[in-house]
Amino acid sequence: MIYTVECSFADPASEAEWNDFYSLDKLPALISVSGFHTSQRFKALSPGCPVYLALHSIDGLDILTGEEYRHKGGGNFARWQQHIIDWHRNLYGGVERAPAIGDGEYLASSAAGPEPLTRLGLTPYAMHAVAMEKFPEHRWLAKVERGNAPDIEHLPEGVHVYVPMTAQLTNDGNAAVGKAR
Repeated sequence: MIYTVECSFADPASEAEWNDFYSLDKLPALISVSGFHTSQRFKALSPGCPVYLALHSIDGLDILTGEEYRHKGGGNFARWQQHIIDWHRNLYGGVERAPAIGDGEYLASSAAGPEPLTRLGLTPYAMHAVAMEKFPEHRWLAKVERGNAPDIEHLPEGVHVYVPMTAQLTNDGNAAVGKAR
C-alpha cells in the first residue's frame, strides 16, 4: 500500500530547517519502522496542491496505528506543527510499492483519472483510497523523464508534477538502504 502525506509550510524563516529535519531525520526514522518498505519526499513544481508530498510503501494501516510507528516516526512534529498547513494523509491500495523517482525524473500525479497522464505519453499506475481521508478517492502516479516533462504552466486540471527532494529510502528487513540528500 502507499501511504501519502501532503502539506505546505507557512514559515519561510524556518522552512529550510524543517526540510532538513524531515528529509534527514524523519524519513530515516520512518523507514526503520517494521512494515515500511520505501520512503521518498517530493516538492510540487505545479500550483494548486500542497507543496510537499511524501510517498511511503507500507504493509497496511495497522503499521500506522502501532506502537513502533508512534515511537519512531509518528507525531514528532511538535516544534513545526504551528507552521504545517494544508496537511492531508491517505492510504492507497492498488500499487504495492511507490516508484523510485531518480535525479533525472519527476513524479506526475493525477486525481482526474488516468487519461490526462496517458495523453501526456505517460504510463499511469492506479491507486484507490482505502483509509484515512480517502480524498482524492482515486489517484494515478507516473514517472516522467525530465527531458520529456510536460509544460508545468499548462497541465490538465487535477495533474501535478513533483521533483524528488530525497532519494527513495528502502528498508530491506530492518536495515535502511539509500541516502536522503
